[in-house]
Amino acid sequence: MPYRWWPATLAALVGITADEVLQALGAERRRPIPGHALGIPALSVWARTAAGRPLIVIVKHQGELEWGIIGARHMSAEELAEFEQWEGTAS
Repeated sequence: MPYRWWPATLAALVGITADEVLQALGAERRRPIPGHALGIPALSVWARTAAGRPLIVIVKHQGELEWGIIGARHMSAEELAEFEQWEGTAS
């Protein structure tokens, strides 16, 4: 599935590389959670990078099979605990 970077997103990444974001989006096991970001419908994707780093990537559907990457951040301790619980129960 093609992903496009929102121009401000790349500039706003702090402590996360663009490659890590793409690794999380391409992870075999990822947890998509519908919601809103910046007042628009979006999807948060909870996943791990190839090195196992847990990230949350926010994407917005832009049509057909295209998604715009609008943000990425590290999971909080609480989010990581929730994600690890999901990992233990997800098949």
